Amino acid sequence: EIQLVESGGDLVQAGGSLRLSCAASGFSFDDYAIGWFRQAPGKEREEISCISSSDGLTYYADSVKGRFTVSSDNAKNTVHLQMNSLKPEDTAVYYCAASYNWGRLRVGEADYWGQGTQVTVSS
Repeated sequence: EIQLVESGGDLVQAGGSLRLSCAASGFSFDDYAIGWFRQAPGKEREEISCISSSDGLTYYADSVKGRFTVSSDNAKNTVHLQMNSLKPEDTAVYYCAASYNWGRLRVGEADYWGQGTQVTVSS
């Protein structure tokens, strides 16, 4: 069975840090681009970061550039999202997603999605 499972979401004060993880089972990250998306209540889903370890590609949305870092541990089939200098506007449910095609992932089309993890940043 193919699964993506996010973890690491929590309640944190503004300026704090969190590290999200996305663990995959049933397929190898080597062949897929992995993206992090978030959705806040009443807002559209936003793509915030993607990584393709096989191509050496990364992407960051302007809203998180310089504060968030995505990394891939292919040996553990896990992708991490290190989030620093968190702001209240980062509050959202964070999802990871996998796509065989980088271009499709960049437009929000994924083959697999995780169930999400809640990040809440208090002011």
